[in-house]
Amino acid sequence: MLDVLIKNAKIIDGSGKEAYDGCVGIRDGKIVLTDGSESAKQVIDAAGRFVSPGFIDAHSHGDLILGSEDAHLFKTTQGVTTEIVGQCGLSMAPVAEKNLADIQNMLSMGTTWFPDDMSNWDSFARYLEYADKQPLTANVKMYIGHSSLRIAVMGMANRPATDEELEKMKQILRDAMEAGAAGFSTGLIYTPSCYAEEKEIIELAKVIAPYNGIYASHMRNESNEIVEAVKETINVGRQAGVRVDISHHKMLGKPNWGKQKETLQLIHDARAEGIQVICDQYPYTCNMTTLNACMPPWYFENGFRSMTEKLKDRKFRETIKAEMENPETPYDNYYLNAGGWGGVYVYSASKTPEAEGKFITEYASEIGKDPWETFFDLCVANNCETGGVYSSMCDEDVCEIILDPYCIVGSDGLTRSWSEKGHPRASGTFPHAITYFVKEKGIMTLEQVIHKMTELTAEYLLIKNKGLIRDGYDADLLIFDYDRLQDTATYSNSNSITEGIDYVFVNGQLVYHDKQFTGVTPGRMIRHNA
Repeated sequence: MLDVLIKNAKIIDGSGKEAYDGCVGIRDGKIVLTDGSESAKQVIDAAGRFVSPGFIDAHSHGDLILGSEDAHLFKTTQGVTTEIVGQCGLSMAPVAEKNLADIQNMLSMGTTWFPDDMSNWDSFARYLEYADKQPLTANVKMYIGHSSLRIAVMGMANRPATDEELEKMKQILRDAMEAGAAGFSTGLIYTPSCYAEEKEIIELAKVIAPYNGIYASHMRNESNEIVEAVKETINVGRQAGVRVDISHHKMLGKPNWGKQKETLQLIHDARAEGIQVICDQYPYTCNMTTLNACMPPWYFENGFRSMTEKLKDRKFRETIKAEMENPETPYDNYYLNAGGWGGVYVYSASKTPEAEGKFITEYASEIGKDPWETFFDLCVANNCETGGVYSSMCDEDVCEIILDPYCIVGSDGLTRSWSEKGHPRASGTFPHAITYFVKEKGIMTLEQVIHKMTELTAEYLLIKNKGLIRDGYDADLLIFDYDRLQDTATYSNSNSITEGIDYVFVNGQLVYHDKQFTGVTPGRMIRHNA
């Protein structure tokens, strides 16, 4: 007997092949392909609806809110059943208790709270003891973040690692791979990851090679120097002999639009060379990160608190302003990429909530201040713990990147709190990919875009037994109504429930039905190579 029989469905199996009519069964957490004649404890008539594998979020920051109600809302309501976390050099482990304040300060861009147990997470294995006990409505696989690793060993130091420090980082990373980490991620625009030279990254990436680990990178630059950044990222894969995922691939700033023709060719050339390089992408034309990322990263060597104090000095502000206005200043300049303060939208400023949901120029006009002073004052008032959305990309580039055979879908959603404003990608990436690329642009079929969000992601990121509707695969399944399917998240209302997703199954158990959680939490921490 089946546990669940889904009959009269249009089945999109995740392979990219055309949908077909049929039935899908679930028994003991696994998929059973059936003709519908078997008896079942529960029968679901899916007439007029599609069944597909659950979506796999290739780029998630969900470890920062693991197991919380917010985590369930952000992922499950948009159909995500598996997420790959620990991205952009940011992971909740490892932690050195002496540097706990520094790592929490850094991770605050993605969470409003930290578990009491965090001070004990000196290893990935220790973190897993905590994570395995959390109520999960999605499966989770985790990278070790380079910034977190660096802080654990050498704090926020703005210098190359010594040989001894590098060996300590390598041992922590090696232990993490033994415990089941998926690989290693960098965030090379963020402190302290940006302080590392390429050779440090290569040496650390070599550690994950024997475990078939993956190197995922938020590169040093996604605007003026993006071609050079892609070359560096590929070279890490070449020198270390590891798989590479270029995180949230995009072209920031109007002068750089169109450069994906060169960067995608670099990916294809690398693959022809034998380097297994891919990229992931979120389907939006605005990017998002902290507001302080507008400023040159070398000023943050002593952390956010120190920078907050320095920004109280008017002369220091003038120095920062001059560097930010100069396109030759060597960093990924989000202020210029967005075309100035009129393209920078404040989504999170907890100490000055009246600024949230407004562009810097708009808020400055309301309070009768210069936009530059408004920006600096926001950073000071909020201890540099602020969030911004940047109008930096164009539709044509986004569409060309997703069509590449080596591009998959990842949300990159910062999911601090469902009650805060943010970027719609956090709650809407996967349904938006369907509405944007299929319904609006018509550049892909439904089967093709779901393939990029399921089987192709599982293949590229080495996630076993997921991403396809096949006999014996894990029963991570969605039932949705294509005609009603619509992401409702917008830039002004960023956290909103998707319409049209009727059922979400994770490991064979129903976790979400008709916009309600069932209360079961069958998600699991996935060990790499297990």
